[in-house]
Amino acid sequence: MPEVLVSTVETEVSLDFVSLPDSLRQQVSVLAGGKLQHLSWKEHTATFVTRFEQQQELKVAVRDKVLYKKELNPIPLWFSVLPPLIAILMALLTKEVFSALFMGLFVGTTILWKYKGFSFFISLFKGLFSVVDTYALSALLDKDHLSIIIFSMLIGGMVALITLNGGMKGVVTILSKYAQSPRSGQFITWLMGLMIFFDDYANTLVVGNTMRPVTDKLKVSREKLAYIVDSTSAPIAAVAFITTWIGAELSYISDGIILLGLDKSAYQVFLNSLQYSFYPIFTLGFVLMLIVKKKDFGPMLKAERQARTEETDEEDRPRVHLPQIVKEIEVGGDVKGRWYNAFIPVMVVIWGTMAGLAYTGFDADIWHDTTLKTSTKLSIIVGNADSFKALLWSSLGGVLVALVLTTAQKILRLKEAIEGLVNGFKTMFSAVLILVLAWGIARITQDMHTAAFITELMRHIRLSPQWIPALTFVFSAMIAFSTGSSWGTMAIIYPLILPASWHISMEAGMDTARALPIFYNVVSSVLAGSVLGDHISPISDTTILSSLASRCNHMAHVRTQLPYALTVGGVALFAGTIPAAFGVSSWLLMIAGFVLLYLLIKNKGKKVDA
Repeated sequence: MPEVLVSTVETEVSLDFVSLPDSLRQQVSVLAGGKLQHLSWKEHTATFVTRFEQQQELKVAVRDKVLYKKELNPIPLWFSVLPPLIAILMALLTKEVFSALFMGLFVGTTILWKYKGFSFFISLFKGLFSVVDTYALSALLDKDHLSIIIFSMLIGGMVALITLNGGMKGVVTILSKYAQSPRSGQFITWLMGLMIFFDDYANTLVVGNTMRPVTDKLKVSREKLAYIVDSTSAPIAAVAFITTWIGAELSYISDGIILLGLDKSAYQVFLNSLQYSFYPIFTLGFVLMLIVKKKDFGPMLKAERQARTEETDEEDRPRVHLPQIVKEIEVGGDVKGRWYNAFIPVMVVIWGTMAGLAYTGFDADIWHDTTLKTSTKLSIIVGNADSFKALLWSSLGGVLVALVLTTAQKILRLKEAIEGLVNGFKTMFSAVLILVLAWGIARITQDMHTAAFITELMRHIRLSPQWIPALTFVFSAMIAFSTGSSWGTMAIIYPLILPASWHISMEAGMDTARALPIFYNVVSSVLAGSVLGDHISPISDTTILSSLASRCNHMAHVRTQLPYALTVGGVALFAGTIPAAFGVSSWLLMIAGFVLLYLLIKNKGKKVDA
């Protein structure tokens, strides 16, 4: 029998007979739930499929002689929603994602042991130990999961090295020369945010710290600097092809498509979902339009005008306490900027990943097939590729190149460079911990058939598949706002919504071709909603780091950013996610969304220098 027995879910049971004459096979009877079961035989094994509705006895008999009986106590299906629900409620109450994920997992394991026949207190202890010895361990023993952890740590280490060796500083120094006015200063900040696309933490810390003296000199408010830094860090890291985010995203997507049996690779699904990533893309465009038009509105307008007209000395500004981990990867003022120290390792990662995808996915027959378009061939190659291997190879290459550049130029001794590398690994520890707990939650929701419960619930309220992306976007934003963690939100939502959205689409009579666009939209909606909630949350890590790196009052940053984030979020939802789910071209919606945002800035915004 399955390890976890859940009521109303179709369950396959196998009966292995050590020795049974063929003549007696037809006289074997199995009684489950008061019903005689139909048996399918293969050699000495009989199987049957049934639904266990409630506590009952399973009996196996031959010629009315009982050979085996077992008391079965299936877990009620609605219990399956408790682990993720507890995680969500804990996150809302404690504003902390680690304990929330742990408690959700702990509740789930306790339920499993209780329904295996143990007392409540014994189940508590067994459940506590199962969190580690079963679910955390199984998450870490998965080859793909380990690939994600190693990749994330390698990228974190590379980011630390190219920060310490002056690579980041060099790139920013070159660009900062072109900042001659408030508008050009803001534009260079925005451009830097796009260029440091591979990690949101590195983006925030490097751009904020480096551009702050420049924007101060040009009388750009610290609030505006923090907004530009915050609104280019997570959005670009969320949609770029090679980032510290991509590993986690591919992991969640991969688990979902394996569970559903879809003939798609995780990388294919991710690439197809980008066309529905309205909020991150709109945010990047919205910031640029504000800069070009030299307009602002709401609290930001007041902050900008105040910065232009008032003289503020550095001594007058409030002191900001920096966390130790931020100090460890900050570059010293005496380090000379060398742009190539950042450019070369990043190019190694980007081109290395592309080469790795081509190498692991290349098929000579497909490539030489003249009936296929080049774009189709590339799509097939990427689909067949081992993306985890490609990411591991390229990130290791990036680290080694950064290490050689750092030591060869005698910027750091080998020991110091390795220490910097290890500090970079440390910056990814919280992300890795979230991933392990998230994989545990995903496994237990799979064991308890949570997706089946959500599917039943959506079917009961007759929810149209087209509304799932919008609900996903809003719900993800709420969780991210409450927890302050976009990664934690993805960890909670992805395992629940991906299987449920697919099953609902199938049961609504859709074929695969019609269901896939909604599936892609849901994938991007989790990500987009997580980034929106992250932007409007005062306890978000990137929001806090943006304030720290810009040396801006934290609540002033939250207050001035909130109207902008909600404006873009509203446009993304009503002019992007919803109509896209009903079949409107996402490319047309992108254009319409940008036009709408432009009109909002033109009509609602006011000139800062007026």
